[in-house]
Amino acid sequence: MSSPRASGPGAGAARPAGDHPSAVRPAAVRPALAGLSLSMLLSALGTGLAPAVLPTLADVFSAPFRSVQWIVLAHLLAVTALVLGAGRLGDLFGRRRLLLAGLSLFTVASMGCAAAPTVGLLIAARAVQGVGTAFMLALTMAFVGETVPREGVGRAMGLLGTMSAVGTALGPSLGGALTAAFGWRAVFLAPVPLGIAALLLVRRHLPADRQAAGTGRARFDTAGTLLLALALTAYALAMTLGGGDGSGRLRAALLCAAALVAGLFVRAQARAASPLVPRTVLRTPGLRAGLATSALVSTVMMTTLVVGPFQLSRALGLGPALTGLLLAVGPLVAAVTGMPAGQLSDRFGAHRTTVLGLAAMAAGALALSVVPTGLGAVGYVAPLAVLTAGYAVFQTANNTAVMADVPPDRRGVVSGALGLARNLGLVTGACVMGAVFALAAATDVATASPAAVATGTRITFAVAAALVLLALAVAAAGRARSAAAGGTGLSSPRGPAGVGTAVRPGPDARRTGS
Repeated sequence: MSSPRASGPGAGAARPAGDHPSAVRPAAVRPALAGLSLSMLLSALGTGLAPAVLPTLADVFSAPFRSVQWIVLAHLLAVTALVLGAGRLGDLFGRRRLLLAGLSLFTVASMGCAAAPTVGLLIAARAVQGVGTAFMLALTMAFVGETVPREGVGRAMGLLGTMSAVGTALGPSLGGALTAAFGWRAVFLAPVPLGIAALLLVRRHLPADRQAAGTGRARFDTAGTLLLALALTAYALAMTLGGGDGSGRLRAALLCAAALVAGLFVRAQARAASPLVPRTVLRTPGLRAGLATSALVSTVMMTTLVVGPFQLSRALGLGPALTGLLLAVGPLVAAVTGMPAGQLSDRFGAHRTTVLGLAAMAAGALALSVVPTGLGAVGYVAPLAVLTAGYAVFQTANNTAVMADVPPDRRGVVSGALGLARNLGLVTGACVMGAVFALAAATDVATASPAAVATGTRITFAVAAALVLLALAVAAAGRARSAAAGGTGLSSPRGPAGVGTAVRPGPDARRTGS
């Protein structure tokens, strides 16, 4: 996809990746980035606002927790199941068009959530909101390559990471404040003005779609999309099941179903004329490594959300208000670190910055695994700040590396794959790291003694540190294989105008290892 101004002789010729121009007029770059930033902020708020209002909704609708938790799960499942397909649809039928559709769907569904008279309709509206979020997550990052010049891609990724972290940090506190001041419906109405503003900015300032000749409904892999959605839904349900009688058997059955359907998906992709995930993408070592490290790191970050409240409230004896305040430190540090991380990536290369971020994460996790409870809240928050700062640096650099030199006709699906890897890491972390914490505490963590919680925290973060070291090894192996392969391998021999015959790596490509 490119701007209409890109038409004319040579518009479809390949350009060196190091000096590709932005498809957006220089004067429109800032408002275009503002629209993308709002899209990313709304994606984070869509996830972060709802959990804070669940106790109120249980009272208002006189519903058990098993019912109201689906207000969160419906959104999560929709995003996880559809984000990759949303990215592919954007590649085939126009990213701007479908980003506008996603923002519209999200905004209308938010109003539907606020107006819902029953918990069932609220859950349905949240599922629709999740569909809109899937398109927003999949397509927002895909626009960076045609919105800003190459030398500013890292800073743009840092800005989007900052907005995601701001939404994550703001969600719980804003949800609680709005509920207390105006009632639960205000929680779902709050994103509406931001959604309208994002729609106006995206419509006015992002480049128009130019669909390639020959792209049509037959090129979209409907069967593969449905199989992947079923596999991911079964997996996410297995990972988010609560405890209770029969939950272990149900989880095992869901995991078996997910594995079976995933096998059918792989078989269907091998036979598909136009697979959901292009084969050249799957064969790219740097991309595979980037997606794997993203999933591992997201699993680690979920540890802070699973373990943190128990460590602060039970092991350290802090009250609810102070616990909530300290839990916001991590996302706030990530928000502050996002833009500097982008500048580091632009200056020193994405690969070096990725390694720096992972090293900081490993240091923070290792510190949390050995710090004594006698140091109090500072002993927990200081290493947590190092861990989350490292996460912000990693996320910005890894996203930059993965998206570097991706041809325009595949940016949507690759961006969607990044979103999928992150979501899979989060849902896996909620289950796996929660289980590690419970086993390490050797008792029910809800009634565990402070000493047992502290022991569980140290062991869980030791496992988290091991996962970060594994991510470092995966990143190094991917870098070596990518260098041996001579680049990304993502060049497209045929595609839309603007793709040309190949995308040649620019001066920074060797540094990024993408």
